[in-house]
Amino acid sequence: MIAQILFILALLGYAPLLYYTLKAMVFKGKWEYVVFFLAAYLPFHITFLSIVFQATSSAIPVTFFQLAKDLMVILSVLVFVLYQRKIFEYPFRLHAVDWLVLSFIGLAFLFLLLPLGDTTIVNKALYFKNLLIPAMVYFIGRNTVFEDLEIKRLFQVIFVIAVSAFSVNILEGLLNTHLQNYTGYALFNQVVNNMEPSGNFGLSWTFETQAVTKRFASFFSDPLELASSVLLGFAAGLIWFLTSKREDAFPYLLVMASAMGSLFFAGSRAAFAAFFIMIFFIAVIFKLNRLILFGFSLVLLFVIFVIFFASEDFYYFVVDTLTFQNASSVGHVLEWLNALESMIENPFGVGLAMSGNSGSVSEDARIGGENQFLIYGVQMGFLGMFLYIFLLGFSIRKSIKVFRETENVMSARIAFTAAAVKTGLLLPLFTANAELYTYVSWISWWMVGYTMNEYSKILKENA
Repeated sequence: MIAQILFILALLGYAPLLYYTLKAMVFKGKWEYVVFFLAAYLPFHITFLSIVFQATSSAIPVTFFQLAKDLMVILSVLVFVLYQRKIFEYPFRLHAVDWLVLSFIGLAFLFLLLPLGDTTIVNKALYFKNLLIPAMVYFIGRNTVFEDLEIKRLFQVIFVIAVSAFSVNILEGLLNTHLQNYTGYALFNQVVNNMEPSGNFGLSWTFETQAVTKRFASFFSDPLELASSVLLGFAAGLIWFLTSKREDAFPYLLVMASAMGSLFFAGSRAAFAAFFIMIFFIAVIFKLNRLILFGFSLVLLFVIFVIFFASEDFYYFVVDTLTFQNASSVGHVLEWLNALESMIENPFGVGLAMSGNSGSVSEDARIGGENQFLIYGVQMGFLGMFLYIFLLGFSIRKSIKVFRETENVMSARIAFTAAAVKTGLLLPLFTANAELYTYVSWISWWMVGYTMNEYSKILKENA
């Protein structure tokens, strides 16, 4: 009965969102509105698929909904092309980030064609698709021109996601149970993804700490995705707080508090550290000495708590984590060493779908998988890894430049959020295949693309 109710509720949310997005894109030429669909749907993607499979016991509708998000992005690009009256005269002004995106995808396409690796061409194609779609999302952002109200609506979606995620976390905490116990998450992974349930709570090891306490994911796919995604909500809430009148500040304080609350429920060490990195980044950009002092104070309080007040188990948990003696930390190190060994032996790469945790990567062929940089390095060699590093670096640098130089407040807010999130994600990228976290990954790449569009305008004005 619960499965049917959840299925009906899921469809009541999904169907109108899909309908209004398609209507705006196809009939009104608002191809850019795909970003609203992505922002509102991606946080629920795996939960939605789990509910669909639990209710239908069929992989066919799951496959349809699984591909729907990709098809929406592809449709958006096609509609963009169709609505350009003189597409061959469209003014493409390519900058450093554009060239890096094109180079990275071009290299990936080359590896798709090369007869490398121990996996099938189908798996390679699926993996290439997972690289191509975010690049297309960047392209959509790169060519999007929104009114201030449209940008405000997008941020409102992000705010609602952040507050809603924390609200579900509170409910999970009060009931002391995971939402995933009711959505068919374990069954979905077992049948569709060939992943047997693991851990003490019948889901996966990701949903618990080494002290066998629960880590919650709200409606996201797992606690690690939730922990990375709250960086987007916090950064967006903070920039709106800093650029709004104080009498209008409460909603943004609520968003930031919700993001921090979800971070505690998720219990991700990398995300905690990433959060502080993002705080210091923001403080440096804004030259906020008080924020830097606040960050140092939090770190100092945490150290004092661990040394003098924490339980013995928690104390050794922190110490073992910092000294890489924790089982999870040791696992990361072993994965990194395997990946580095492969890169040294094969500096030009071993082929697509040979590393990482993507569904197209078979366990038998997998080499490494818990470091996004090394994942690309294993597959596409040192060149692929460095292209990705340069892409992140230039994205952050140019976004900061746009934030400081643009006179458009809404564009500055997007540029700031893009730079802050990409900076905050640097640490999770070292411990996870974080580009698979589609919500924070795709939306932040859209923001980088939108920021580069504004960057073109600034260069044109200064020419």
